[in-house]
Amino acid sequence: MASTADFKNGLCLEFNHDIMTIVEFQHVKPGKGPAFVRTKLKSLTSGKVLDKTFSSGEKVTTARVEKRPHQYIYNDDMGYHFMDMETFEQIPIEVKLIERPELLKEGQMVDILIHDETERPLGVELPPFVELMVTYTEPGIKGDTATNTLKPATLETGAIVMVPLFVEQDIMIKVDTRDGSYSERVK
Repeated sequence: MASTADFKNGLCLEFNHDIMTIVEFQHVKPGKGPAFVRTKLKSLTSGKVLDKTFSSGEKVTTARVEKRPHQYIYNDDMGYHFMDMETFEQIPIEVKLIERPELLKEGQMVDILIHDETERPLGVELPPFVELMVTYTEPGIKGDTATNTLKPATLETGAIVMVPLFVEQDIMIKVDTRDGSYSERVK
């Protein structure tokens, strides 16, 4: 059990017969009336986001969720397959449990969230940035740099990312996995 004073981003709770994680929270102390905590909870099983207000000091049940390192191997019609690097056991995971599957590259290390009591995978966390090769992009026009103009680029995984005009084909770039945007060129 935990109280609202223990809230932090990423804390996992058992709420409404589901496992939720706190995306954001705000402690509010109005001039009149008792204090409360406004939260946004994201379901780890369905991905839905829920707004919930808790009274200050209210008790909630925490869920024991563990992050285990796995390596992405391949995907097929059964889902995306990952291998535990300690036991070499392979597990398939549905595409809906992966935030940005188009940024997964074979051999890439990820963290899989696993519920301790049921040993059920709840989701896949990619590293904050991934380095991918640009396989196709239109050439930039010289002198067209008056504004921050972007162009689409196809990456080695098939994902399409908007990049600046100076990025060319066969260049490694760093992509932010949180929003799927271009970050920088890899030197």
